[in-house]
Amino acid sequence: MLRRTFLALAATAALSSGAWAQDVKTLNFGFISTESSTNLKAAWQPLIDDLSKAIGVPVKPFFASDYAGIIEGMRFNKVQLGWFGNKSAMEAVDRAQGEVFASVVDKDGNPGYWSLLLVNKDSNLQTLDDVLKNGKQLSYGAGDPNSTSGTLVPGYFLWGANHIEPKTFFKSVRAANHEANLLSVINKQVDVAINNTEMLERYRRNTGKDATESVRILWKSPLIPADPMVVRSDVPADIKQRIQTFFVNYGTGPDAERQQKILANLTYKGFRASSNAQLVPIRQMELAKTKLGIERDTTLSEADKKAKVAELDRQLAELDKLVAKQQ
Repeated sequence: MLRRTFLALAATAALSSGAWAQDVKTLNFGFISTESSTNLKAAWQPLIDDLSKAIGVPVKPFFASDYAGIIEGMRFNKVQLGWFGNKSAMEAVDRAQGEVFASVVDKDGNPGYWSLLLVNKDSNLQTLDDVLKNGKQLSYGAGDPNSTSGTLVPGYFLWGANHIEPKTFFKSVRAANHEANLLSVINKQVDVAINNTEMLERYRRNTGKDATESVRILWKSPLIPADPMVVRSDVPADIKQRIQTFFVNYGTGPDAERQQKILANLTYKGFRASSNAQLVPIRQMELAKTKLGIERDTTLSEADKKAKVAELDRQLAELDKLVAKQQ
């Protein structure tokens, strides 16, 4: 149904795109579905209200049931601005005319966050090795396919590193957002689930409870770059500049005390300027994961496999050059 909806929106977007850049009457702010839209709206609405006043354009929240809905919303110009994870931001940049303009700074000033593998505190699973030895007896709570911490990072650093395909390794697999996965572990509805440090902090904010009193962390990923903020490239330059200025200065100045309370509800300290360059490590990870899959593919001829791997190596080398320039 979602696909049909956005196909219908495509025609509207095409007809209105010429007028859009000349007369911006409203902006839709998209939010990836890490938790319920009710929780997201409650946390973000005060900042959205401040943004509307600061840039002189009404800003409205836009929610979808999954990450793809926000990516497609930006693609068809139903979303002009959004809070994304790195993987979904990469999709928005590549497919939906997105541009990274800022990234979040968490409440402790960390430049990123971590993916986690969780079990209930009452579980007999004490270590990651226990999970790796007993997959066929366990149910697994996976992340959204477009989630950085829910799919991409564990897919490479956890499952890929251990030569595991979760869909065939576990007794059962169900994909959900971070909030649902955390609650499923707490309520013993799944044996093990993927999550991240941001969700544990949001759980504390929403409930006043420490999730680690109910769950045990069996695995923690390398640092993931902080969540990016993305704007469509065809938003007029002056408005894009106002948006970036608003975010990087939010929580400072004469109204800092009130704004810091709003940021605290988001579990953030503030925002810093960023660009598409922050997605380079994510692109490297995605290409490396694809390469690993091709190398293990027994259906490909050696010639096809060699050609595909060579192309991926070329792309990885280009990204390595970008990293070198940034250092």
